[in-house]
Amino acid sequence: MPASLENDCLFNNGSSCEKKDHTDVDSSTTQLRQSRRLSNRKSNQMKITSMFPTKRSRSTENVEDNNNKKIKLCPVSPTPTIEEKSSNICNENIPLDEKKNEELVVSEVSNNNDVNLDTKTKLNNNTLDVDKNNGITEMCTNDLKPSQNEFKENGNVEKHDSHTEEIVNNLPDMEKCTICSQYLNNSDIIYYQGHPQNAVEEFIALTNEKLILASGDDGDIMERPQTNITGFSIFDEHGHLCPIDGGLVENDVRIFMSGYLKSICSDSSDIDEESIPVKDVGPVIEWYIHGFDGGEKNCIALSTEFGEYNLLKPSPEYTPLMNNLYERIWVGKVVIEYIEEYHYLQPSYEDLLAILRGHTIPDLDNREMTEEMLHKHAQFICDQVVSLETDEDDEPLITLPCMRKLVKLMGIKFGKRKFHTKISYKKVDKKAWTKATTTPLVQKTFEYFFTDQLDKTNYEHTLRRKRCGVCEACQLPDCGECNACRAMLKFGGHGRTKKACIRRLCPNMAVQQADDSEYEEEEDYEQTAQKRMLDKINDALPVKVLGVNCKNIRWIGEPVKDDATKVYYERVEIDGEELTVGEFVMVETSRSNIPALVARVTYMWKDKNNNNDFYHCEVFIRASETVLGEVGNAREVFLGDRCYHGAPLSSILRKASVEKRDLPKDWFKLGGKEVDEELFEDDGKTYFYQKYYERFTARFEDLPIDPECPNVLRKHRFCPSCERKTRRDAKDIPKVYGKVTEKSDIVTEQNRTEWSNVKWRDNDYKKGCGVFLKPGTFKFKNNSVSQSMSNGKMKLEKVDEDIYPEYYRKSDNNLRGSNVDTSEPFCVGHVAAVVAAGDGPLVAPQDIYLRVHVLYRPENTTSKFPHHEDLNVVYWSDEIKEIPFSAVVGICHLVYVDNIPQEDKIHEWLEMDPSRVYFRQSFDRRSGRFDDVPQHARSVGRRDRGKDKGKGKGKSSKTVEPSVAESVEVKVRPLRTLDVFAGCGGLSDGLHRSGAAKCEWAVENLEAAAHAYSLNNKNCTVFNEDCNELLKAALNGAPNSARGLRLPRQGEVELLCGGPPCQGFSGMNRFNSREYSNFKNSLVVSYLSFCDYYRPKYFILENVRNFVAFKKGMVLKLTLRALLAMGYQCTFGVLQAGNYGVPQTRRRLIILAAAPGYRLPRYPEPTHVFSRRACSLTTTIDGKRFSSDVQWEESAPRRTCTIRDAMSDLPPIANGANRLEIEYGSMPETHFQRTVRSSDDSVKLRDHICKNMAPLIQARIVRIPTTPGSDWRDLPNISVTLSDGTKSKVLQYRYDDKKNGRSGGGAMRGVCACAAGGACSPADKQENTLIPWCLPHTANRHNNWAGLYGRVSWDGYFSTTVTDPEPMGKQGRVLHPQQHRVVSVRECARSQGFRDTYLFAGSVQDKHRQIGNAVPPPLGLALGREIKKALSLSAT
Repeated sequence: MPASLENDCLFNNGSSCEKKDHTDVDSSTTQLRQSRRLSNRKSNQMKITSMFPTKRSRSTENVEDNNNKKIKLCPVSPTPTIEEKSSNICNENIPLDEKKNEELVVSEVSNNNDVNLDTKTKLNNNTLDVDKNNGITEMCTNDLKPSQNEFKENGNVEKHDSHTEEIVNNLPDMEKCTICSQYLNNSDIIYYQGHPQNAVEEFIALTNEKLILASGDDGDIMERPQTNITGFSIFDEHGHLCPIDGGLVENDVRIFMSGYLKSICSDSSDIDEESIPVKDVGPVIEWYIHGFDGGEKNCIALSTEFGEYNLLKPSPEYTPLMNNLYERIWVGKVVIEYIEEYHYLQPSYEDLLAILRGHTIPDLDNREMTEEMLHKHAQFICDQVVSLETDEDDEPLITLPCMRKLVKLMGIKFGKRKFHTKISYKKVDKKAWTKATTTPLVQKTFEYFFTDQLDKTNYEHTLRRKRCGVCEACQLPDCGECNACRAMLKFGGHGRTKKACIRRLCPNMAVQQADDSEYEEEEDYEQTAQKRMLDKINDALPVKVLGVNCKNIRWIGEPVKDDATKVYYERVEIDGEELTVGEFVMVETSRSNIPALVARVTYMWKDKNNNNDFYHCEVFIRASETVLGEVGNAREVFLGDRCYHGAPLSSILRKASVEKRDLPKDWFKLGGKEVDEELFEDDGKTYFYQKYYERFTARFEDLPIDPECPNVLRKHRFCPSCERKTRRDAKDIPKVYGKVTEKSDIVTEQNRTEWSNVKWRDNDYKKGCGVFLKPGTFKFKNNSVSQSMSNGKMKLEKVDEDIYPEYYRKSDNNLRGSNVDTSEPFCVGHVAAVVAAGDGPLVAPQDIYLRVHVLYRPENTTSKFPHHEDLNVVYWSDEIKEIPFSAVVGICHLVYVDNIPQEDKIHEWLEMDPSRVYFRQSFDRRSGRFDDVPQHARSVGRRDRGKDKGKGKGKSSKTVEPSVAESVEVKVRPLRTLDVFAGCGGLSDGLHRSGAAKCEWAVENLEAAAHAYSLNNKNCTVFNEDCNELLKAALNGAPNSARGLRLPRQGEVELLCGGPPCQGFSGMNRFNSREYSNFKNSLVVSYLSFCDYYRPKYFILENVRNFVAFKKGMVLKLTLRALLAMGYQCTFGVLQAGNYGVPQTRRRLIILAAAPGYRLPRYPEPTHVFSRRACSLTTTIDGKRFSSDVQWEESAPRRTCTIRDAMSDLPPIANGANRLEIEYGSMPETHFQRTVRSSDDSVKLRDHICKNMAPLIQARIVRIPTTPGSDWRDLPNISVTLSDGTKSKVLQYRYDDKKNGRSGGGAMRGVCACAAGGACSPADKQENTLIPWCLPHTANRHNNWAGLYGRVSWDGYFSTTVTDPEPMGKQGRVLHPQQHRVVSVRECARSQGFRDTYLFAGSVQDKHRQIGNAVPPPLGLALGREIKKALSLSAT
């Protein structure tokens, strides 16, 4: 029995007495400390409040000199007080009424822990109470006034001077209880109130006849009886109430329990006559939780040496600690059951929060679960997740994205667990994706790779698992029972596997490897540029040209050509084997690790000078040398316009048999049919080819038609591949045509000649046309650029580090989401003349110049509101400048506003071609004035009669040509489209608006998203069904789906688009047998089978950028391999949605495919400039760097779209706004807003609603400043009253930070022992603080958590729009630039480029999910324009 719990009162001097009037210092202090914790106990219960020592020194430094020191309460001028400092905290952000109610915590200066107050003391209108953080909380009902009284430590009252001394913040006390490790200065600590009256010892109470249970015929008493206990409290030997889940039991700390024992058969938790009062039960040796496995009711039990006790109802004093345990149990239950059931979806942190907030805690009057609860119990939850069993080949559940984020956020470490407090959760049916329905061709393609190639290549694509050596799993022995153990040599296995025992999988390394598999959304632009230079594909062919020629070579027949140095032949005999021009050979390489080259001989010759024999050949590319790598067919080669000139005939190893395969004429009808093709190993001489491969962009295209030899005189040495390369290269060299004999008035120089046009890249640049020029050509001044942000760094203010202790972390951070590194758009000019230096017949490219009229963009003029102007508007000027042709980047279709057709739909006409630019006024730079367009410029863009199509030449005699090269209207019939995994229809909407697609069928499994798709596509058949079931029905010939909707038939689907989820396999970057099996059953394979069955003309697969790097690129390779096996042309590329007119960084992989005979589309050129750091669009696979075929990498025709452009017109709303329709309240201000808003002014604004955040989260949001770059590091460390009436706490900094040192005022910066190099302690965790404890705890490891609780900037852009905006989620910058809330549904929709008339369905979370998962419609629009061009070229 603890000595401190005797009935006598123990005093500091060691003496004891049974009765004493407690009027001294200790009693008054105890009364103050426990005033809020005392409960109305029954009259028959003994009160032993004073049985425990309460007057203890908090610090060794404070023992001496403790007389006559005053406690200052209300500081006054002239010295600034903490209240005065805090009153200025985010004044612009805090409503006036909230400022009045806000309570600031003032730390005391005292060498004694206790504040001794005379209960009769009155402080004018101020009331004092001891704050939970051991400071003095001043709650002023009137304005702050100097206190007339101050208190001495001896309890006497002394009058205060007119000037009060300044309060100096005291460093936090570090003294802990030596038993329970609770901080003694933390007022959360609760003292035990005493034993129940007439309580008896444990072993006596257990023998009471009311509790005894008999078993067996002899009536033997149970060895360890089970009983119930109610009205219980659990405490340590110092009288501190202790949580049973705080690790004390597991660390063998002696804790005890008292209460009332009840029979195990009793259902009541009330204290009644059948209850037995008991004291000092213990020490407790174990506790556990059971009950969830059989139902929803949980049962908590603990055991001692004498018995086992089911905990019923805690005492009033112990209730707060039990409530904490109930939180832990129920939150853990929700998390565990959710991830066990839905792990296959790879849920994100935001998904987990959404599920959590939808649940309540039954034991706590159905209190709603919060994110704060998840953080509070993170270690317990993660330990439970680690202990969950998974299939041997599955990755641990701790590697799920939601759990990894929680581990990083809270700094979870998995050490050796001394306890196994495992909850027996209810078993759930683990769901998984339905088994993929595959066509025979897709199945056979993958089966071949799996059986023949996977085991060979798996080793180099496997990340070797390491161990941390600290956690429990690392220290366990091999079980000897799992498949991995049975394969080990020591257990009699083959020893070829490197897999670890399933029970020894290290959770620390599993989380780290899963994180390493993910790539940051933004990369350093300069580093990427350097990588691009280093990772260029080596174009040199390693043909063996040296060595001893021991082969017998004899020329056959007469020479076909004999010139001065060479004699050309058609045939030759090498070692007795005849070879003819046009035949295939195997060529020896100079390196032994490179296989022989497959080549076609195009011509051969004998050199007269050295008497050696040579040949020229087209070298074909093996499948393994393409992006396919080891996934490619071993016998397939590709034409690639690679040639080798002057290879010695001795390098030929042997002749090869290479077959050119043509696809069957009924190719479109073969979808879903059985495949008879047999696949063989590479025999070194038998191959086939059917596609052309472009190595730098990874494009697989139909074989080109061999060009005719342009000169019969060199037909004997003609090579089709060389000719194609020559013609291709010639297009990149500008050439002038049509020399003008009479030069115009603006070309007066003698050293300049005038020409009619320049031809470059299939475009004619001539007098009267518009041109895009490189940024900086005209050296304009941009009046919209903020000079304060010119270096991309945030300008830091001087702040009070006592109030803003985390602000220092912002010193080295770039402003995320800003446009400081965004380049200027193209300059625009109007060609007045084409000139060249010199007068020769051949003009070098560097000698070609253009004389152009300078056109000004709004931001280059004196306009006060340039951002209100259209993005494609410019201002005419009569300034003419000569610029080198090397500054030209492309054709600009310039037009005067009155010459635009369909004036009632001007914006629609302009949006159909991003190169269309118009002007309606002129600008004079010298005067800074705007004026009407001069008469001679009003003919720009006018169409001549009879020349409405194509390019026409003006006939005006004026200075300016009346018409220019007009953009060709591509008119094609929209393709009948099937959208699989359609979501709410973002991709379909963009394709439809481009005119390339007519969406007739859509498949979406989520009901809310399918409903949204139906609302926006009235004439589309939407299948709210499983795609695998639909495809199975189609393959079986069923005309309708299970719900009776007509299925599309083969030949009807002309365009297939969709974005299959990748959650069918785990996030670990490995590709073993299990992962391959999961891939075969993934939705990616289902989607490919849709393509194989329907054989559409065009195919689009959209996915996250990491699809390229996923499983070391294996998923991408298998996808391309399957498309090639079907006969499709295909390519892949990464596009940035911000380049196409949305204020958001969103890089997405786009795989394009075209049926044989149709032109494979190019990727769309950027229409808008965007942040360079977000525009790294190259990809690296197997050490080869690939890029899309986009030309404009540095700039674009239009300036970037900012958040201000997107949503400055939306009316203000409050946190939790839920009105579905409201008035706009203002007119559209920008080009973007005019584009997305309806032309009908009576239409109301829909879905401008936002999530309702919890009181603590909302209090944080309110205190985030509205300056750009503000986030959690700007939060003040104060105590405030929350909207639910509770108070937040002040975060305590108790440790030195080894990395960051101390603040300027000497304050510590560490919130956990790990900051000083120690181990994390559960006792250091703090709750309910304005600055979330977890963020400074782990900030040093995670880039200071830059962006969490961050505001987006008006002049910046959104991070990738997520499915649920959370301030501490993956994208933490989700706060409105000025309003105190997260961004609304409509604001997120605008960040994706959805029009305001687009409808979403379901709850707020459903709508956010639909938007976050969608493809931005402007990106779909850009892709649609390219498909239209490809269709048009295919028709010609």
